[in-house]
Amino acid sequence: MEISTELQAMSQAAEVEDWAPPAPPTDLIFDDGEPLESNRHRIAMNVLIRSVKHELPRQDYFIGGNMFVYYSDRQVRNRDFRGPDFFVVLGVDPDPTRLGWVTWQEEGRFPDVIVEFLSASTAQADKGIKKDLYERVFKTRDYLIYDPFDPTSLQGWHLDLDQGYQAIAPDDRGWLWCQSLQLWAGVWTGDIQGDVTAWLRFFDGDGNLVLLPEEDAEQQAEIAEQRAEDAEQLAEIAEQRAEDAEQRAQTAEQRAEHLAERLRELGVDPGQV
Repeated sequence: MEISTELQAMSQAAEVEDWAPPAPPTDLIFDDGEPLESNRHRIAMNVLIRSVKHELPRQDYFIGGNMFVYYSDRQVRNRDFRGPDFFVVLGVDPDPTRLGWVTWQEEGRFPDVIVEFLSASTAQADKGIKKDLYERVFKTRDYLIYDPFDPTSLQGWHLDLDQGYQAIAPDDRGWLWCQSLQLWAGVWTGDIQGDVTAWLRFFDGDGNLVLLPEEDAEQQAEIAEQRAEDAEQLAEIAEQRAEDAEQRAQTAEQRAEHLAERLRELGVDPGQV
């Protein structure tokens, strides 16, 4: 009896030593085949992605758009897909080959910033269950929502670890401060890809628009053109001043010749004066 009990205890101990947590799921889906709500939604997402990539002075970040974020095996089993329209994770490898953001492959890291573009079919979830998920599970520090068809719809929350999401108060321009990115989020009206509307854009701390690469190139070209025009104008001014100086010299020479002639008429040697 004692031997049997001892063997049973040894067997149980061996089982404990051999135990390992279940492997994370591998049957992940990264494309549900569902397109964005509209072409404007797609452009709005790409504007944020491309402008922030062009602006950030650091390399240790990853930006995703309409990309699944996986955070639990239960989520995988339930096919509960969560794909923020735009998100940024700071302090990570920028590896662009990721098909999605799989938290257990990323040392448990979640997005620091999420932006959802509202539509009639998603607004309720974006303001409800998604907001709750990003607050409680993801603990995303800055969450913004905006309807590309409604310039008055911008809202945002910043995470307080003790009190949860706190609404971000807009400044007198209606802009929201995104603390994680150290950028303002606000509405900018202009033409992007032929669509003139109120776009959600980021602005730096001084209020300057965070430019898309092509906007930056155009601005630099305009600056270069203006500098060339300024240089040409300065050259014209210098040339005019040289002509004026030459004219004054000629006038002075003519006056000297006239004076010498008058002195000679008076019988005075100009060289003796």
